[in-house]
Amino acid sequence: MSMHEIEDAVADSIRLLDAAHSAGDPRVRSWIAALYRHHDSWDTSFTRFRLMDVLLRHGFAYRFPLDAHPEHAARREFFAGITEFTGLREFDEDAEDFAGYDSWLEDGYVDPPHLYCEAGTDLWRRMVECGALTGADAVPPVRLPLIEAVAEVAAAAEAEGDVSLIAFWYSLGAQALLEGSPWWHCLPDELAEVPPVRDLRAVVRRTRALDDAPDTGLRPEPLDPEDPEDPETWWFAGF
Repeated sequence: MSMHEIEDAVADSIRLLDAAHSAGDPRVRSWIAALYRHHDSWDTSFTRFRLMDVLLRHGFAYRFPLDAHPEHAARREFFAGITEFTGLREFDEDAEDFAGYDSWLEDGYVDPPHLYCEAGTDLWRRMVECGALTGADAVPPVRLPLIEAVAEVAAAAEAEGDVSLIAFWYSLGAQALLEGSPWWHCLPDELAEVPPVRDLRAVVRRTRALDDAPDTGLRPEPLDPEDPEDPETWWFAGF
């Protein structure tokens, strides 16, 4: 079953970032990329078309006529036969190096009559190489830790009074928000000084976001509730 809570939170977060920042702000594109990496790590559906106009505006996604694909001339019959939404990456499940379908967006996707690619993917690189994307559009997104994107979402949510979204993200816990970041294995005293952690916690305190937060079932359990050095114990203490 699809994780609708994650899908909705990511979509709402991207809309808030779009409203709070101009289309020319390159940071938004990188925040969107971080949010979708998290989105795609869960059992979620493909939800880009919920807000494709926003993704196009910030250069996270790009839309082209189908014949702009670098292989269109050589594979006219293949492309002409696409009549519904189709991911273009092809997989050989019998190949020794087959590692699943996580990379299915790398070669773009078609929603007739348009071709789409996302910044930083293999098809995006090919479109850059052939000159279809230039300037700022030819620069890949910065790979940011999720916590940096969530801190920005929380700031935008506070401005809009969306306390429930702040609570949702914070309730995912320290490990989920910090995974893969330089601060993943920091102790609480160190985490307290990390700018996006500090900023996020300040928003949670000001808005009292956790006071009446509903139980989403996603809040992690600490490894040792009695240990103040346990990241999850520290994360939720004092609110």
